[in-house]
Amino acid sequence: MKPKSNTTKPFSRRQLLVDAGMGFGSIALTSMLAQDRILGADDTDPKSLIKRFAPKAKSVIWLFMIGGTSHMESFDPKPKLNEYEGKTIAETPFADVLKSPYMANERVVAFDPNNGFVRTEIYPLQVGYKKWGQSGLEISEWWPHVAECADDLCLIRSMWTEDSNHGAQLQFHTGRHRVDGFFPTIGSWVNYGLGSLNENLPQFVVMGVPTADCCGGQETHRANYLGPQYDGIPLKVDPKDPLPYARPPQDVKAEVQSSEFEFLRKLNQITAEKFPDDEAIRARMKSYELAFRMQMAVPEVVSFDQESKKTLDDYGLEQKETQTFGGQLLTARRLVERGVRFVQVYHGSNGGAGSWDAHANLKSGHAKLCKEVDQPIGALLKDLKQRGLLDETLVVWATEFGRTPGSQSSNGRDHHPYGFSVWMAGGGIRGGMAHGKTDELGFHAVEDRHYVTDIHATVLHQLGIEPHSLVVPGRKRLERDFGQPIRAIMT
Repeated sequence: MKPKSNTTKPFSRRQLLVDAGMGFGSIALTSMLAQDRILGADDTDPKSLIKRFAPKAKSVIWLFMIGGTSHMESFDPKPKLNEYEGKTIAETPFADVLKSPYMANERVVAFDPNNGFVRTEIYPLQVGYKKWGQSGLEISEWWPHVAECADDLCLIRSMWTEDSNHGAQLQFHTGRHRVDGFFPTIGSWVNYGLGSLNENLPQFVVMGVPTADCCGGQETHRANYLGPQYDGIPLKVDPKDPLPYARPPQDVKAEVQSSEFEFLRKLNQITAEKFPDDEAIRARMKSYELAFRMQMAVPEVVSFDQESKKTLDDYGLEQKETQTFGGQLLTARRLVERGVRFVQVYHGSNGGAGSWDAHANLKSGHAKLCKEVDQPIGALLKDLKQRGLLDETLVVWATEFGRTPGSQSSNGRDHHPYGFSVWMAGGGIRGGMAHGKTDELGFHAVEDRHYVTDIHATVLHQLGIEPHSLVVPGRKRLERDFGQPIRAIMT
C-alpha cells in the first residue's frame, strides 16, 4: 500500500542514527532542528511578527552569581554602614526605609523560616573600596581586576525584584515569580528571536552548574512554551567530551561516521523524492548534516592549543582558584568570536541556594568567591576589548538579589530584594557610569528603579529586537514580562 503523504515520522531515522553509532542525543539536535521548524512548529510562524532594527550588539555573555551577591561589598559601597555600625536602623537618620511603600513589592514564598527577613542591626562593610578609572566609579577592593575596567562598566545600582527567597534566581531569568510557574528565559527569547551567525554551533550555550531545583533548576536556561529547540545547550570545557550525550562512541572513526551520514542522506533523499511537498524531510536532512558539523566544530572551541600563554595566564587557567571559571570565560570569548548569540555562565551552584548566599561568614565567603571570578571576568573584558569584540558583545553580570544592610548570624547578611546591583559592559552600553541609586544604607532602590525585566528589554534592544514583538499566539504575556529598555545607559 502506498504511504500517505506527510505521515513520515522522524523516529526511525533518528533511531538509525543511534543504532549506527553516531551518538546524537536530543541536546545536539534540538539546536539544529529549531532553524527548520520541526519541533513545536505550525503553519503560522509568529517570528514573522518580530520587529527588528539595526543592532548595537551581536552576542551576549550572561554571567550569573548564584545565591545573592552583596551589592554593598561589590558595586554599591555604603560608608554609612560603618558610621552606624551596631545601631538599629530605627536609631539612625534613615529609619524611614522601614516604612517605605517599596516594602510592598515583595511576594514572600516561605520555605525557610530563618531567612528572607529584614535585618535591622547595622552590619558594617566587610571590605574597603575606592574610586577606579577616569570615571571614578566606587567599587569594592574584592574586585580589582573588574575594577580596572571601570571605564567600560555601567553599574546599575537600582535593581529590585519580588521574591525574598531564592526563587528569585528563576525570576531574574524569566521575569516571573516562582509561584507563577515556568516561562521562557531571556536566553531562549534571544535564541528564538535571532537568526544564526554560525550554523556549526548552538546559538544558546550554557556553562557551569545550573541553579538547584529549589530555585528554578535548569528552567533558568530553558524555553518552556517556545519549545525545547530554544533551550540552552550545556557545554563542558573538555575537548574530549564538550557536548554531553551528543558525542559519537570512541570506537567510531570520523570516516565511518561520515559514510553513515551519507547512507542516511541517501535514505532521506529517497523519501524526499516520494514526498516532494514534505518540508520536514528536507529540514531533517539539513539538521543531521548540521549536527555532524557541530560535533566537529565544538571540540575545537573548547581546545586552547592556539591560545598564547599570556592569555591562559590572564584568565587564571594556571591557578586552582580561577581555573574552572577562567576556562569557561575563555570559552565564552571563543564562542562569541565564532558567532554564538547567547552564552550563559553560572557561578556558585552548590546543590542548594548557592555559594553567594552569605547568611554567615560573609567576609571569608565573599573573599573566596570573588577571587574565583574577578580575574577571569576582568580578563574577559580586556580580551574582548583588545580583539575589537567588546563593541559587539554585551556582557551582563548579575545575581538574584543583594544582601541586607543589617546583620544575620552576627557575621552575615540576609536576602535583600528591595535594592541591589548588576552591571553591563560593551554592546552599545555607556561605560564609566553608575545608573540609579539606593538610599544611604543600600536598602531601597530609590532613583531610576528597575525591575529585572528591564535588563531583558535592554539586552533585546541592543540586539535589535523590539521586546513587545516577542509574543506567541495563545500565550499571553503581562506588560511587566516585556520590561522597558534602559535608554539612559545606551550610546
